[in-house]
Amino acid sequence: MSELRKNEHKTLLILEKLGGRNPVAKIVEASGLAHAAVMRAALTLSEKKLLQIHEQKRTTITLSEEGTQHAEKGLPERRLIRALVKLGSEATVEETVKEAALERDFTTIALGWLHNKNWVTMKANVLKTSKEPPMGFDEKLLNALYKKGPILIEGLSRELKDAATVLKKRQLIRMDDRTLRRLELTDAGLEIVKRGIKPVEEISQLTPTLILSKKWQKVKLRKFDVTAPGPVVYPGKIHPVQEIIQMVREAFLEMGFTEIRGSIVQTAFWNFDALFQPQDHPAREMMDTFYLTQPKEGRLPREKFVEAVAKTHENGWTTGSRGWQYKWSPKEAKKLILRTHTTAVTIHHLAEHREPPVKVFSVDRIYRNEKLDYSHLAEFYQIEGIVMDKNVTLRDLIGTLRQFYLKLGLERVEFWPSYFPYTEPSAQATAYVPELKTWIELCGMGIFRPEVVKPFGIKHPVLAWGGGLERLIMLKLGVDDIRFLYKNDLGWIRRSPVCRQ
Repeated sequence: MSELRKNEHKTLLILEKLGGRNPVAKIVEASGLAHAAVMRAALTLSEKKLLQIHEQKRTTITLSEEGTQHAEKGLPERRLIRALVKLGSEATVEETVKEAALERDFTTIALGWLHNKNWVTMKANVLKTSKEPPMGFDEKLLNALYKKGPILIEGLSRELKDAATVLKKRQLIRMDDRTLRRLELTDAGLEIVKRGIKPVEEISQLTPTLILSKKWQKVKLRKFDVTAPGPVVYPGKIHPVQEIIQMVREAFLEMGFTEIRGSIVQTAFWNFDALFQPQDHPAREMMDTFYLTQPKEGRLPREKFVEAVAKTHENGWTTGSRGWQYKWSPKEAKKLILRTHTTAVTIHHLAEHREPPVKVFSVDRIYRNEKLDYSHLAEFYQIEGIVMDKNVTLRDLIGTLRQFYLKLGLERVEFWPSYFPYTEPSAQATAYVPELKTWIELCGMGIFRPEVVKPFGIKHPVLAWGGGLERLIMLKLGVDDIRFLYKNDLGWIRRSPVCRQ
């Protein structure tokens, strides 16, 4: 049997004294050794077949800050239902919320869970219920956590485990995965202890004093395993999303484009009217667009642009179109919004640079009043580019985009006819992804209509394209939920490979 070091010997003795099988924490407490020292000794002793290491995964549930608040006061839906019963089982939403003294932040949540749990019926803003329902498993678990503290999920019933899943989605609890390790003496380890083997005194550092005094000849130097892995080092790096954005920028710059940027707050004039979108278009409604409340209005551009756009909307002006046949409103055009596309910046740039050639792109954030899910965000990136020059055609646009996506590693790109409101002809670019065995849409493209360019004095064809960047990022990074890109999961960021070609 090979020699034992001091900590290994001590670990064996303590383990035998405690009965031959105990958690690592108990051995640390009894021996006075550091946890790391006990584990190092245990790993070496395990290799020598003197003890066994048993591991058991455990998940601990604890209340979050909001969960503690609801455990004290009751879940928002419970507070509402109690208030409703107190009011006579029928009342308006406003009356019920007031009676419950429910915080504004929790009102929508409470109404949603009242509906999900079928506790009430609601019609014309009036809530109705027959009686207060009994306590659910989610409430029972909250109360247990509040009274007893952290609980192991492994010891819960199936119903309480399901409740834990729901409470985690509501961010009312936290789940922490831990590994419980136990050490157990083997027969060989027990024999070593009974035999009374003495530990070997070793030193880990050869000092000048040992060398000068020649004592190094009498001491035993500790052997080090130079093949053992060292600590993992995570050097700083660019966030994977920003890395791909930089790749996109470099691809455009290599092709001779110039980057442009603009304000995220735009007037409806540049975001909608300048692109020949009628003022009664559904996309302008609050459910699609974020409008500013302070300030509400901005300035319109020079008068000749405004007049030309207004006439184009009303009767087509000199564009050859009939327009939208309505009275254009400058007040509607002055409204300030968070831009819904970067085309607002593009058309503004064109209005100030009317002489060819113009070859610009933007990679920037846009904002839409979307319901958040695995494929939609309210704030996301858009890639956009334009080429304005003499006699350019759709063929030039197709060639430009094919070259651009080839630089990003997409070799099989096709273009299909499509419809977009401010380009004619129009098409969409799609790419075949071998890993997914399917085609995905990349961007919309086309040539700006006369109704878009003529009011600003642009006399040459304008090739334009634009599309969401997140779809391309998800494809590159192998992510299937768009929300994950912005979670800032440090583990994922560290594991993500560098995407440079």
